[in-house]
Amino acid sequence: MDHLRYSGLSFEAQRGAFLGIVSADPLLRETLERVRALALPDWLVVSGALYNSVWNHLTGRPAGYGIRDVDLFYFDGSDLSYEAEDRVIANAAPTFADLPLPIEIRNQARVHLWYPAKFGRSCPRYSSSSDSVRFFASKTHAVGVRFDNAGQLDLVAPFGLDDILSFRITPNRVLDSRQTHETKGARARENWPEITVMPW
Repeated sequence: MDHLRYSGLSFEAQRGAFLGIVSADPLLRETLERVRALALPDWLVVSGALYNSVWNHLTGRPAGYGIRDVDLFYFDGSDLSYEAEDRVIANAAPTFADLPLPIEIRNQARVHLWYPAKFGRSCPRYSSSSDSVRFFASKTHAVGVRFDNAGQLDLVAPFGLDDILSFRITPNRVLDSRQTHETKGARARENWPEITVMPW
């Protein structure tokens, strides 16, 4: 199978291919529909569930293969407390209870509050969900989708899509995230040996 058939194409061609694959994936489509019904502020489904689904499609692997969870971001700066975020997570839980993968929900407005304790270094205070993906450890992982007001899939991809569609994990050195880049890259290669992990 020519898993690299979209590698090196124009961004618009890659965008069409990427969103077409995402739209056709039953789990992603159902998840996106349910997230839209929650009406969270500035929401975005991001990262692994998206590019892993694309890799599965392009390599002929079954839907859901190698995917641990679905990451759902939202941005609400009106209350940065843990309790407020926890209420959102608890209120959303019934919406996703029968899905085969867990949904991990995080308010990107408060990441800077817990990030230093978890990772031992600071991170910027993000201005939106889209802003936060620019700081992922690998440029390849920096992708998100949501429905726009017209009901069409809207793509957030600050570094483009060529890394994903070329099966290449490229470091993003904006933060000191070398360990995360290398760990995630090694884990991805276990499931998709077609991947090349670029050195930090």
